[in-house]
Amino acid sequence: MIDDVFNEAINNILASRHKFRKSHLKTKAYCNSISTVESSNKDEGDINSMSSPSDRMSVFSTHQYINLETYRRNGQAIATPVWFTIYDDRISVVTRSETGKVKRLRNNSKVRIVPSGIRGQPKGEWLNGKAVFAAQEELDQALKQRNKKYGFKARLSGLFSRTKGKLIGIIISLD
Repeated sequence: MIDDVFNEAINNILASRHKFRKSHLKTKAYCNSISTVESSNKDEGDINSMSSPSDRMSVFSTHQYINLETYRRNGQAIATPVWFTIYDDRISVVTRSETGKVKRLRNNSKVRIVPSGIRGQPKGEWLNGKAVFAAQEELDQALKQRNKKYGFKARLSGLFSRTKGKLIGIIISLD
């Protein structure tokens, strides 16, 4: 009896792992197909060649997440999907002071961003930028905008991240 229950539990775990791997492979294939389509459409309007920062910012206005790529000391890029808001042709991200992205930004202010899904799937082309930490007034403005854009989810997320330090704002300007 116990062996049957144990075997059934193992089979359920393996089945769910298999579903996850299939899902992961589909996502990977989807991302590869997007990059292929993007590279074939580069002549039709490369986002990096758009004239003004506000033109490039308009690409982000319909998205909920961006992938924020920061760099370790050894140069390795780390992409993190984050919530963001746009204000005065700059992107604002609110996070906690003890997170990995903040630690990496203290060493290297160079970043890349792209609109993305919740799991970081890119939905456009990467843009280069420079990040600085926000002053208190900018942080207050970013918090108001974040709460307006994301509503209850933004307030709820604060409950789960309190152990990661105090709130800090990241302001990203595109190159």
